[in-house]
Amino acid sequence: MPLLGTSPEDRRRLSDRLADGSHVVVVALCAAWCSTCREFRAACEAVASSRPRVSLVWVDVEDDAALVGDLDVETFPTLAIFAGEALRHYGPVLPQAALVERLVDDPAALIAEDAPDDVVALIASLRLP
Repeated sequence: MPLLGTSPEDRRRLSDRLADGSHVVVVALCAAWCSTCREFRAACEAVASSRPRVSLVWVDVEDDAALVGDLDVETFPTLAIFAGEALRHYGPVLPQAALVERLVDDPAALIAEDAPDDVVALIASLRLP
């Protein structure tokens, strides 16, 4: 599946995929000005196209500030990984496709601790009713 953005069409696609509770959603929190993020995008696209049960959503923390809320991302790139609607991981990652693949291949093994409320709510804000 292609890398999703935050357009209404992509958010509708994501909502449809989330109807299946076993779907994994990876939200890449990045910034257009960040050269590391720009390079990381290609890795995210590769992971998204190789895993049909995984949706990767590219969120620019500045351009998509209304969706991100008060979330303050200090290190780029940062990932939020959801198994269905449950947050399983939140934190910065090295910009490597292999690392993203390891994180998404077994989201049940991940446990997100002490994540900000805005991160937990992120999956709901990306869904369209």
